[in-house]
Amino acid sequence: QVQLVESGGGLVQPGGSLRLSCAASGSIASIYVMAWYRQAPGKQRELVASVTLIGRTNYADSVKGRFTISRDNAKNTVYLQMNSLKPEDTAVYYCKGERGPLTYWGQGTQVTVSS
Repeated sequence: QVQLVESGGGLVQPGGSLRLSCAASGSIASIYVMAWYRQAPGKQRELVASVTLIGRTNYADSVKGRFTISRDNAKNTVYLQMNSLKPEDTAVYYCKGERGPLTYWGQGTQVTVSS
């Protein structure tokens, strides 16, 4: 069993930056896909970015060019660097891991973009 714990959320002004971290209790070296999702109030949870074991990345159109996902298997941690933040990026951000038929979720971290 792998537990995921997100951190790094907070309040930031429009145009600012945040870096989210997702620390795993166990090794993520065998978790093929690590991803960040977000859920805004009244909206469905949506994929923000994902990265495979071999480093292939995928981004939602709304964050391309602004967000960067990366993983450090040695530290069992996945990161989401968020730049040029907009009010519409406000949401709870969740970390997710997929290993075969198993799916792991973190508890989420709040990101609020507001002046």
